[in-house]
Amino acid sequence: MTERSVRWGILATGGIAAAFTADLVDLPDAEVVAVASRSQESADAFAERFGIPRAYGDWNALAEDGDVDVVYVATPHSAHRVAAGLCLEAGRNVLCEKAFTLNAREAGELVALAKARGSFLMEAMWMYCNPLIRRLKALVDDGAIGEVRHVQADFGLAGPFPPSHRLRDPAQGGGALLDLGVYPVSFAQLLLGEPSDVTALSMLSAEGVDLQTGALLSWDSGALASLHCSIVGGTATAASVTGSGGRIDIPHGFFFPDRFVLHRDGRDPEEFTADPADGPRNSLRHEAAEVMRALRAGETESPLVPLDGTLAVMRTLDAIRDRVGVRYPGEAPEADRAPELTPA
Repeated sequence: MTERSVRWGILATGGIAAAFTADLVDLPDAEVVAVASRSQESADAFAERFGIPRAYGDWNALAEDGDVDVVYVATPHSAHRVAAGLCLEAGRNVLCEKAFTLNAREAGELVALAKARGSFLMEAMWMYCNPLIRRLKALVDDGAIGEVRHVQADFGLAGPFPPSHRLRDPAQGGGALLDLGVYPVSFAQLLLGEPSDVTALSMLSAEGVDLQTGALLSWDSGALASLHCSIVGGTATAASVTGSGGRIDIPHGFFFPDRFVLHRDGRDPEEFTADPADGPRNSLRHEAAEVMRALRAGETESPLVPLDGTLAVMRTLDAIRDRVGVRYPGEAPEADRAPELTPA
C-alpha cells in the first residue's frame, strides 16, 4: 500500500457518502473501487455517477471484497454497529461516520473487534482533521490562553422535520444529539478530555427523541462546557474557548471554520484564517488523507481521532441521553448501557 493508491469501498449511497466520494476521487493517491447499498439499483446509480467499477446490492459482498483496503461506512448511525462490524469481521479497515454508534456499548464492541482483527478503525470526525481546528488545539495545548475555564459550542438546524424524517425516528437513532450534538461534545472533549459530570435538559418529541438539548459538562479542574444542539431552531454554530489568560472565538461554522480569533490579555486580537490550499472549508479530504497516512504507516488507529477519545465521547452522549430520558428501541436499561464516566 505504500507505493500504490489506497483502494476504497463506500458502504451506503446517501448524501454524506456522495460528498465524501466526491472529495475522495480528487485525491491522487486514492481509488474508489467498490460501492454497496441494500439496493442494487442504488449501488449501480452511485457507481455510474462516480465511475466506480464494482457495485454491490448487499453489504456482505463489499465486506468480502479482498481488493478493498478500507471501507467508508456512511449509513445512519443506527446501522453502524452492523455495517462496520461486517467489514471488520471480514478483515477490512474501516472509517465509520459519526455518531460512531448508537451507544458506548456498541462502540466498545467495534473497537474490540478491530483490535482482535488487527484492523484500522477510525471515527469520521472530520473536525479533528481540519487544519484550522488542529491549529486551534495546538494553541490551546501550548498555553496561548492559559488554563481552559469554559467551552461554548452550538449546532442547530431550523427544520421543521416531519415525524417521518430520519431525524425524528427513534429506530434510526433520531434526535438532535447524535446527529448534531456530537460536534459540540467532541469539540469540548478535544480540548478538555472526558468530563467528570454531566447535566442535561431536552425538549422531546412525541416519538421520544430530543428536538433540542442543552448540556453542561464539568471537569475536576473546575472547567465547564455549555453545549446546545437543536433540530427546531437554526443556531450560529459558534464556539468559544475561554482560558485564564485569553479567549478563542469561532464566530460561525466551528466544526469547519474559515477563521478564528485569538484574544490574549494585554495584546491585540489575532485572526487565524484557513489556507486556500487546504481546499473548501467543507472538504472531507483531510480525514481521508489521515486514514491513508495511517494505513501506509501500518497504524491501526489515528492519533488525530484516537479510539479512546471516540469511546469517551460516546460515554458522554450516553450520559446526556440518560439524563433526559432518551432510549432507542432494543437498548438495554440505563444501568447496563451507560458506563461510568472515566475522566482523562
